[in-house]
Amino acid sequence: MSDVEMAVDFGAELGECPVWSGAEQVLYWEDIDGKRIHRLDPVTGVNESRTTSGRPGSFVLTDVPGRLLVAMENELVWFDWATGAEERWVELEDAGAGNRLNDGRCDHRGRFIVGTMHPDTTQRKSVGSLYQVEPDGSVRKIQSDIGVPNGLAFDPERARMYFADTFTAAVWVWDYDPDTGDRSNGRLFFDYGDVSGLPDGACLDADGCYWSASVHGWAVIRITPDGTLDRRIPVPVEMPTMPAFGGSNLDTLFVTSIDGPSRPARGDFISGGLLAIDPGVQGQPEPLFGRS
Repeated sequence: MSDVEMAVDFGAELGECPVWSGAEQVLYWEDIDGKRIHRLDPVTGVNESRTTSGRPGSFVLTDVPGRLLVAMENELVWFDWATGAEERWVELEDAGAGNRLNDGRCDHRGRFIVGTMHPDTTQRKSVGSLYQVEPDGSVRKIQSDIGVPNGLAFDPERARMYFADTFTAAVWVWDYDPDTGDRSNGRLFFDYGDVSGLPDGACLDADGCYWSASVHGWAVIRITPDGTLDRRIPVPVEMPTMPAFGGSNLDTLFVTSIDGPSRPARGDFISGGLLAIDPGVQGQPEPLFGRS
């Protein structure tokens, strides 16, 4: 595993959502259960963190460096990195519903698409939904009956939206109209049935290939736009959760993971840590909320 390094040896309880900020040349990532947002400067190796008032399921960048829109518990919250200040904005579900927000990502017209889930995955409840949030704060529910929303990614070249429900072990793809935000022609993109692990977070590279973290599977895999598995990169942690391209040339693949006594790691690596991989390809810049 010479192409895999430990970028941050912090044992996050539930590491997720690595996002590269091109404006700041830093990687933001989070610990959902630890209620923390981290920021790594890969040049200096310094990793800072801020606590949050609730569990941050995911977040997106804005056109103001250091200002994030965070999907926290049941609502969207503006978060200022410099001060750690939070400002509540939009409630997506009633707090009494018992769900929390999870995976989310911006499309290329600046909308935030984000899903909810029952926090206790052992109960296997498919009671989550997928929401599309416009820059003006208006909200549209676009899918229901979701177990664990994951794998969101948008391909502007092919006008596609990808999504995975981890419970179903499948990744789906839709034709996606960036002007209206409508999706159609939903179809199976990739079945994890013959692959070790389950689909978790994902991202796209510059060629439009889909990179998926194989949670429980000790690997990150790449799937070509026609749905063919063409690469599998073993990682030294059992529970990788989400990949993201970063670095000055978008040629480093950062991968978050889960910690815990039943989440083993190999060698000198730490479960819950942030990994850095040289994948030999470049990624795509991350869209900003409210910007097309």
